[in-house]
Amino acid sequence: MRAAVLHEIGQDKLEVLDDVEALGFGPGKVRIRVRATGLCHSDVSAMNGVLPQPAPFIPGHEGAGEVLDVGDGVSGLAPGDRVLLSWLPACGTCPACKRGQTQLCLAGFMNAGTPNFKRPGGDVFGFAGTGTFTEEVVVDAGCAVPIPDDVPFDIAALIGCGVTTGLGAAINTADVRAGSSVAVIGCGGVGISAIQGARLKGAAQIVAVDPVASRREAALGFGATEAVPPDGLADAKQRITAGEGFDYVFEVVGKSATARTAYETTRRGGTLCVVGAGAMDDHLQLNMFELFFDEKRILPSMYGGGDVLQSYERAIALWRAGRIDLENLITHRVRLTEINEALDQMRTGTALRTCIEI
Repeated sequence: MRAAVLHEIGQDKLEVLDDVEALGFGPGKVRIRVRATGLCHSDVSAMNGVLPQPAPFIPGHEGAGEVLDVGDGVSGLAPGDRVLLSWLPACGTCPACKRGQTQLCLAGFMNAGTPNFKRPGGDVFGFAGTGTFTEEVVVDAGCAVPIPDDVPFDIAALIGCGVTTGLGAAINTADVRAGSSVAVIGCGGVGISAIQGARLKGAAQIVAVDPVASRREAALGFGATEAVPPDGLADAKQRITAGEGFDYVFEVVGKSATARTAYETTRRGGTLCVVGAGAMDDHLQLNMFELFFDEKRILPSMYGGGDVLQSYERAIALWRAGRIDLENLITHRVRLTEINEALDQMRTGTALRTCIEI
């Protein structure tokens, strides 16, 4: 089968090969024909080594498709079922799951260290235990989440990561209050979803911050009340909050420099929500006095900060009701053979989300 493979960490291009085989099918497993997958910035971060991932590997973790076969012991799934792929399935038995923090379950991460593909030259890993830039993938049954017939594969794919992450950051983690002021730094697919979440929660002012003009323009269509480049954030803070700072600031870039800016843009007693996934050697510096004196809440948000399955259902319900716009998040579409075009669109910021149709 065909798949897009990164041979070594640090390479900026993927090679589409037709000699890849999905491994591991058996009890408790599901084989899925991938129909659509989104390109998330985390895929690029894994390619360049910001996020740890063994190589060679197949990127992609935001996908949807059809069940081809189910292994022994799998219930609730059958060939032909339409599913989205969850890269962080909950085991249901670990301490995090028992506390109701299923987004912190580590069971899914264990899959990332086990090869789930092979080529004639050796084993190949799937990013985040999945690897959706391929025609077929074998995953644990918990990774295959059934979706209703009226949800298209491309929409389901987005819900599998970016939409759930951004919406959840605003709704679950930050719990934005109605009438509040919000700034969102980084307006790709996740940042736009955070903007939509803040709008749903009733934020009065939502400032979108991004260096790319097309993304700023797009943000206005998703609920931002204004959009500024990074060098315009200080002026927006002064105009909108009289210099005090925003009630909520979302950092959706994953860099210490933007997190520091976000902290300084948050009012005393306000909330900084860290959504971007950054590198292990990129440290955010805060002095102990400001940490105490400013009483700013610093809330990291992992995969939307809530029960993943409930978050999927909520996103589908909101989309059906017309309360969130997911169709227009997809600004570009490519085939698997054009995957490197999608990477260019991500790196230049010309795309909010590129859908790879497989």
